[in-house]
Parts: sequence; C-alpha cells; structure tokens
Amino acid sequence: MRSNKTRAGVALLVTGTLVVGTAAMVGAQSPAAGTNVAYLSASSANTWLQASKAEMDTIAAENGITITEFDGQFNPDTQQAQLQDAIASGQYQGMIVSALNGVGLLPDLQAAAADGVKIVALNQIIGPALDTADPQDPAIVASVLAPPLRSGQRLGEITLKACEGIDPCNVVYFYGIKGIPLDNALEQGFNEVIAANPAIKVVNTGEGQYLGPDVAMTAMQDIITATPDFNVVVGSDQSIQGVLLALQDAGKTDVKLIGLGGSTPAIDGIKAGTWFGDVMGAPATEGKLAMDALVQALTDGTAAGGIDPLTTLPDEGLITAENVDSFTAEWNG
Repeated sequence: MRSNKTRAGVALLVTGTLVVGTAAMVGAQSPAAGTNVAYLSASSANTWLQASKAEMDTIAAENGITITEFDGQFNPDTQQAQLQDAIASGQYQGMIVSALNGVGLLPDLQAAAADGVKIVALNQIIGPALDTADPQDPAIVASVLAPPLRSGQRLGEITLKACEGIDPCNVVYFYGIKGIPLDNALEQGFNEVIAANPAIKVVNTGEGQYLGPDVAMTAMQDIITATPDFNVVVGSDQSIQGVLLALQDAGKTDVKLIGLGGSTPAIDGIKAGTWFGDVMGAPATEGKLAMDALVQALTDGTAAGGIDPLTTLPDEGLITAENVDSFTAEWNG
C-alpha cells in the first residue's frame, strides 16, 4: 500500500504498511503484541534494506506487532519530516531508524524517547562517531550496524592485496552517494589504509547511488573514456555489478573489482574470478537483530546496546578467492 502526504512542502511517501498477527496469536505469544512500530527507511527501493525488512516482518508477525514503513528516498530532509510526522501522530511505541543524517535526526529522536518511544538504529549510525556500533545517546536502546569507518578500512585492506606488485596501481573509487555521512566515513577509512602503499593512486571517482547497476554502468562508461588506465575499481556491490557490465562491453577483463556488501553477485563473482574481493555484509542478520532488540525493549525495557554483526566472521569479513567458501550471501545485490 502506498499513500502520499505533504509536510512543509516536502512530498512524503509512506509505504508498505504491514499489519501482522491475528486475534489468536496476539497476547498469547508476546507481551509486545498490539504495539505499533514506525520503520524509517533510508530508501524502500534499496535492495540491502529490503533484505533487512523481510526479517523484521517475520519477527513482527511472530510477536503481533504492526510495522509502518516510511520511505526516505535517500533524502535526509524527507526522512526528517517523516520522523517528525510519525512522532506527532503519537501512534508508535517503537521505531527502527536507518538514518540518512544521524546527527540531524537526534534531537527529534531524543524527544520521542522522552515520551517513552523505544528506538533502534539499523545499519546507519545515529550520532557523530563513525567508528563504533555502540549507541551514542541514551535515546537509542540498540544500534545494529557495521561501523562505516571500519567498513572503509576493510575495503582499503582488500585494495592493498589487489595492488601487490603493481606500481602504479591506479584505482577508480565509486561512492554510493557522495557527501552523505556513510560515504564520508567509508572514504575516510579507505584512504587511511591505502596510504600505506604510495603506489596506489585514486585516478577517478564515480557514484552508484545504491540503487542497482544501471547508474554505475553509465558512470563507468564515462570513466573508461576519460581515464582508460586503471587497475582496480572499488565500490558497493550494486555499483560493481554495473561496473562489470561496462568493463565487459569495453573488453577490459584485467581490472580487479572489489565490492562492499557480500551479495550473491559478489560471492559468485569471486568464485568465478570476475571479482577480486568483497567486504561481507549481513542485511538479513541486521534486520533480525534490530527487530529482536526492539521487541525486547518493548517487552521489558532492556537496552541491547551496540551490535556489530560482522565481528564474528572469518577474516573480519574480508572475502577473497582463498576464503570465499566460508561465506553465504544474505541478499541478491
């Protein structure tokens, strides 16, 4: 179901209202039954977050919880307006927030928490520190994510492997959305690590927008024309899918591709030798852990704190041909 609302001139999309649970299960299975949860999604079209949402829906159904999803469309202003509307409605006892601007949303979230709303951060940091999964304010009862600064460092570590013995090693770096806090942190971590090898040079950049291969494919075609000499391309899994298509069309088969996300195309590509490596991601696990934490908070007020789902993975989630069989994808890219 999709409905449109406006607030302060901003078009708001509320998507995917899911009413779960039956009269038979409500009350019988969970003290949280009958509660309403607002899910503030960064983008309902994002395939990573769709994998998270599927797990959230399952757990909500098991507990008789109603979830209403708000589509932020990768627009921080839209998301903030949606959050303010959700709070003003007084309808929600819990919130899961995939923040586009975690610092900017914090005052509104603090106000909601003061009124008793239980809030869980999903995938994106709420607060200024980009190197920790821990909640940065008492308003947040749990924070489920891989710190983006560390993810950028992991991308850098695989790039160091890819550039061994290559001098110069020319790299094309793909942002998801240039300038948002997530991408700023990823780039910072990446640059910190590749600085250890002065042979590595970032010779051009692109932007994939986290929405699938088409945008990145077009951007890569332009980069091939402008900067034809490069050895490695780094970006999100969605971007690297498009990059691969552009490289195949151009007959450039010797470029090493490094993704971020641990998707099915990444795992399959590493096995086939078309991708060099990837940084694992676990969107389904994140969604499950976030909803579990919110149910716990709604039930007895427990604050689960910071949860990084990647800390127990082999090789800290760095996937190459040597260890790819140790990893299983949680989303289709």
